[in-house]
Amino acid sequence: MTRKNIYPILSAEEAVSFIRNDSTVAFSGFSPAGAAKAAPAALAKFAKQEHEAGRPFKLRILTGASSGKSVDGELATANAVSWRAPYQSEPLLRKQINRQEVEYVDIHLSHVPQMLAYGFLGKIDVSVVEATEITADGRVYLTSSIGASPTFLKYADKVIVEINLQHSPRLRELADIIVVPPPPHRDPILIHDAMTRIGVPYAVVNPDKVLGIVINDEPDHVGEFPSPDTDSQRIAGHLVEFLLNEMKVGRIPRTLLPLQAGVGSVANGVMAALGAHPDIPPFHMYSEVCQDAMVDIMASGKLLGASATGLSISWAKLQQIVGDMDYFASRIVLRPQEISNHPGIIRRLGVIALNTAIEADIYGNVNSTHIYGMDVMNGVGGSGEFTRNGYLTAMMTPSIAKDGKISAIVPMCPHIDHNEHSVQVIVTEQGLADLRGLGPIQRAKAIIDNCAHPLYRDYLSRYVRDSRPGHIRHDLNRCYELHRNLMAYGTMLPS
Repeated sequence: MTRKNIYPILSAEEAVSFIRNDSTVAFSGFSPAGAAKAAPAALAKFAKQEHEAGRPFKLRILTGASSGKSVDGELATANAVSWRAPYQSEPLLRKQINRQEVEYVDIHLSHVPQMLAYGFLGKIDVSVVEATEITADGRVYLTSSIGASPTFLKYADKVIVEINLQHSPRLRELADIIVVPPPPHRDPILIHDAMTRIGVPYAVVNPDKVLGIVINDEPDHVGEFPSPDTDSQRIAGHLVEFLLNEMKVGRIPRTLLPLQAGVGSVANGVMAALGAHPDIPPFHMYSEVCQDAMVDIMASGKLLGASATGLSISWAKLQQIVGDMDYFASRIVLRPQEISNHPGIIRRLGVIALNTAIEADIYGNVNSTHIYGMDVMNGVGGSGEFTRNGYLTAMMTPSIAKDGKISAIVPMCPHIDHNEHSVQVIVTEQGLADLRGLGPIQRAKAIIDNCAHPLYRDYLSRYVRDSRPGHIRHDLNRCYELHRNLMAYGTMLPS
């Protein structure tokens, strides 16, 4: 800490003693990057003790996005979550949500700060934020993510700061932080390219709200992504071919446009393929996370710069960045999520959005969150902001799963996150469907012929042929037949 330390040093157990049953607690973290660690573990331990004593103890939990093991994993294991927003990805918490034991509010990530500022989500009782330093005048230097932490610090009644000794203080060199005031008192956000900096390297908190400091020495729990599988490589190949043709005919500049890629092994594999292809020019990214593949591409010089809100990368890759900060500091910008995912900036920069789907229907509507339209997987995250506002938007998914028992192309999605008006391209390992300018029947033909697996093409083609005529052809008696089969027989096409 710089200057005189005016904040008490607390154990994690002492810090969480200020948190009461039914409190709303906001934790730092965007994915496990920069997530609070010591306090959630102590809270989970305390919750178990309270439950054993017959006393209730559950919390309303907010983060920037998912938080992994350190927040959701610990608290779900302790059965200490009653309400969760805006995103999650931990298996046990997912089961609790789908059993209606936890109320889950799935929110577009750029909306979270404004919803908090306006009180739509209630007040934050305590915010727990990971940092490398807090100064006496309330400057908080965050670690490997920005997320919604600046907003949490501003609006929480009380604040606990976890000082993480594992993280390098030089991470502040990546940060570019502003807190947008509530409307109608907003000026234009003057970001004109992916690397424009408009803020300061620290968040701000009123020192009077700080309960104390917890010292932590635990690295981020971000695992390494597996090497791209065959399907991911084929999806990447189709996308590279498509983008090269778009540049050739002049619909994309020869210098490319900023790219965005969602989280996961498919997106990571696609980025690796784009970075390796000799005909793809050096490019920038305006995205919400940096993943492992992006570090390698940046080190090679192919990725000129990346704007994000979190470093969702393995610990080894993070150490690579920290170890060569003189190189990476000018090439990575970390912003609050209301800026990294801001619809106006995405549209202004002409971002090419590449996100993953659970399934798509034959008319181009995409489900990225729910199985059978009922059981949530993770959440919408930032995919909606980029899909709705990107210059060009593509949804990626393998065409089948579970050895062909599940098709990712279905007659009608039982839950829709991204509708046909926003989705322009669908890609599977089978091929790519360019839906721009196509009417519903043309879209159906393009998706079935190019993206559906051969096991399902005949079924899908017959469905269109036999359905009730209309601007969009559907048979409401059969549109969910594949999903009903899956629930009844364990396969969409029973033999």
